[in-house]
Amino acid sequence: MSNHLAIATVTATLQRALQASVQLDVDGARVTTVRPTDIGNGTPETGVNLFLYQIITNAALSNMDSPRFRNKGDFSKRQTALELHYMVSVYGDDNELAPQRLIGSVVRTLNDIGNISPDLIRETCEDASLSFLNGSTLANNFQQLTVMSLDLNLEDLSKTWSIFFQAPYILSVAYKVMVVTLESEMPLRVGLPIRQRQTGGAAPYLNQPMIDQVIPQTGRLTPIMADSTLLIQGQALQGLHQTLIRMGGIEVQPTTMSASELTLDLGDVPAQNLKAGAQSLQVLHPPAAGSLPMGSSSYGLGVESNAASFILRPTVESASVTLVEGDDDESCAGEVALQLNLPVGAQQRIVLFLNELAPEAPASYVLGKGTVDPEDAHRVMIPFSKVQPGDYLVRVQVDGAESQLVIDNTPGSPTENRFIGPQVTIA
Repeated sequence: MSNHLAIATVTATLQRALQASVQLDVDGARVTTVRPTDIGNGTPETGVNLFLYQIITNAALSNMDSPRFRNKGDFSKRQTALELHYMVSVYGDDNELAPQRLIGSVVRTLNDIGNISPDLIRETCEDASLSFLNGSTLANNFQQLTVMSLDLNLEDLSKTWSIFFQAPYILSVAYKVMVVTLESEMPLRVGLPIRQRQTGGAAPYLNQPMIDQVIPQTGRLTPIMADSTLLIQGQALQGLHQTLIRMGGIEVQPTTMSASELTLDLGDVPAQNLKAGAQSLQVLHPPAAGSLPMGSSSYGLGVESNAASFILRPTVESASVTLVEGDDDESCAGEVALQLNLPVGAQQRIVLFLNELAPEAPASYVLGKGTVDPEDAHRVMIPFSKVQPGDYLVRVQVDGAESQLVIDNTPGSPTENRFIGPQVTIA
């Protein structure tokens, strides 16, 4: 689902993608997002204008019930599915055929994009010049964002420019992006106010904790690693007597706490109680000392929050290759063994990504059927065959949680700002 910034995020993402292309194809060209009537008023002499001129509701996908709330009597959050229609106009020196060169660049770029990927959206939201999009959740949109051309006939174009835009026609093409889903932010049902507080005995839970989201302290778009600090945000999180977090089968104390936010340093959680992939946690408010029956250590008289999940990414600590006889003289077969910083369950899905470190036409492979060493849950093995010899960057994905590559941040280094590891050599 996406929040209210979804529409603006789509426009900004398309603008950045087009800008990166047209500035290479036509010198001095810029991409703007102004009204067609404003073209020429402060816009560059040569450029592309991306204008969102129509938003249509997708009836097939709108107002589908969210699966988050299914209990009888509870209301379900609603969603709206939208199709965004854009008019892409080009202008410049007709003697140098600038508009025609630009329209060719636009059509090629949008055709190459095809689908707006979550990575492209995240790059847009992280752009320093687009700080107003930092809170966008469009990358979590469960529907694929597809860019499609619209074949407007001469009558449609004439009506659009003369009646709707009320501006002189310039060379244009129309596109639509579908489907952008917006989630309702309508609050849940509000209960009646409490008329009287009870003291003593078994009082009802007046402040049951509720977790809204779990995100990394470094920002919602950054990955969560084993040494990350979590921000647990919600309501009534701080207990009256004590506050604990249950995760990985144990209870730990938060690093800092307030009614609306707790922090937890994952480095304080024993490594054996973490695992790569999806993790869940709960906030617990144990009862006051002396309120439990003698000899009991249960949380039965306390309260606990809903369960919230997050994705914990593994780190590849070391990698090695064992070769067997290949299928032919030019390819290799064998097994890649990875030592991870987090344990992996025997039933978790393990996928290996190999990207060759080669200046021209690098090879890449996606290898599945990974298994866990029965004697060491931190060690996984992935078989391979028909892989070309070479040096490869290594990434592992455990139940969708992907490890990170190392970037060379050394100023002046030949590989500055490039991925340099982890690596394996297959030869």
